[in-house]
Amino acid sequence: MRIIRALAVALGLLAGAAPRVCGQEQAAEAQHQRKTSEPYSGDLSIFETPGRDERLQINRVMDILNIRSGKSVADIGAGSGWFTVRAAKRVGAAGAVYAVDINPEAVRYISERAGKEKLANVKAILSKPDDPLLPRDSVDAVLLLKTYHEVAHPVELLRNLRASLRAGAKVGIIDRNGNGEDHGIGSDMVIREAKEAGYRLMEKYDFVKGDKMDYFLVFTAGE
Repeated sequence: MRIIRALAVALGLLAGAAPRVCGQEQAAEAQHQRKTSEPYSGDLSIFETPGRDERLQINRVMDILNIRSGKSVADIGAGSGWFTVRAAKRVGAAGAVYAVDINPEAVRYISERAGKEKLANVKAILSKPDDPLLPRDSVDAVLLLKTYHEVAHPVELLRNLRASLRAGAKVGIIDRNGNGEDHGIGSDMVIREAKEAGYRLMEKYDFVKGDKMDYFLVFTAGE
């Protein structure tokens, strides 16, 4: 009887321990997750506001990312193609720009825009939330412009992006400070997630827009 009682007590302890272990795992998973903003799906012309080039100092951004003639660029979260067309003109016919978006309407819009503006070096890609679906070893520079706060699976996306990066490729992220669900995300969170995905922070700027709300981070894939 003593043996049976001891076994019963032991089994009871094990049964009681299992929920606690599961609870700890769930708590850790919840802590790792963060809030994201709903991806924009409205009128794409909103991105074409006059003066945006100057506010974001986009030519300086492209200089820092070494976007020049003959280079291959990925615009992740391309939206209306505002940055896509600027990068396409910068890299010229010898270069290429991949306009990546999870919104089928944005992909269609960019494809039509590239045709109208005679930009044969633009290729629009309908991607997945956790994978840009870029060709392997295909890009020299990447920009996520006011998009990162909408990425539901940021670490997975950045990990899947790595296979498409050529040696020395730079990955730029421009966003604004926020809590994740207010169309902004703290730069410290971006740096932490990028590090988890295997990237190293090269440079950090706050010149975009000049109101100290926006930041520009530049990463490279870790060795």
